[in-house]
Amino acid sequence: MADPRSVRRPHRCGCSECRLHPRGVTARSHRDINRLLATLDERRRRLFVGFLAREQGPGAIRPLARVTGLSRNTIRRGLREWQRPTLIPGQRIRRPGGGPKPVEKRG
Repeated sequence: MADPRSVRRPHRCGCSECRLHPRGVTARSHRDINRLLATLDERRRRLFVGFLAREQGPGAIRPLARVTGLSRNTIRRGLREWQRPTLIPGQRIRRPGGGPKPVEKRG
């Protein structure tokens, strides 16, 4: 089971379709995408949105950024990672040395 601290709150889509028709099919689809993204770690989130960008074709990065709240650079990186997957040994998500510094080393 996932660590409860690692689960993110789903992003609220800011696209015009969701604002005009919050109970519509498109808004429901965007909510479902964001609920799924909230459960994924950062690498899997990039890969999933990269997959969506690939499936939707050219011009999909900007709308996906609005729907998911991810930056366009993150989506581009996910698209690159989807096209050329790399295996990560073990359970690490970030490379060694990535992420915040331990509390003991601060200050």
